[in-house]
Amino acid sequence: MITVIPDLPENVLGFSASGKVTASDYETVLVPAVKAGLAKEGKLRLLYHLGADFDGFGIGAMWADAKVGLEHPSAWERIALVTDIDWLRSATHIFGFAMPGEVRVFTNAELPDAKKWVAE
Repeated sequence: MITVIPDLPENVLGFSASGKVTASDYETVLVPAVKAGLAKEGKLRLLYHLGADFDGFGIGAMWADAKVGLEHPSAWERIALVTDIDWLRSATHIFGFAMPGEVRVFTNAELPDAKKWVAE
């Protein structure tokens, strides 16, 4: 499930993932928020939190995630990934150069720091 993280600046989209994330989660929560944010702001910053109760992505969710980034490659100013999952942290460090905008990885304990950084 994906939920919106409230109380962020208008140019920052924040999402928290828990349980198993599906393509439907992207289609009903994340994609509409991205489209609305782009229409209003033009450029966006993203905070994506995968907490302790996150249980993984379904295959369709992985494709939906890639599509969001590929459809709007120049829209992202900053991306903060917050997770304690080692393989996601490593993959983001390795492939972060290919991601649009500035990318930083934070631990779950650093969520307040991630919110501050992405909004600066």
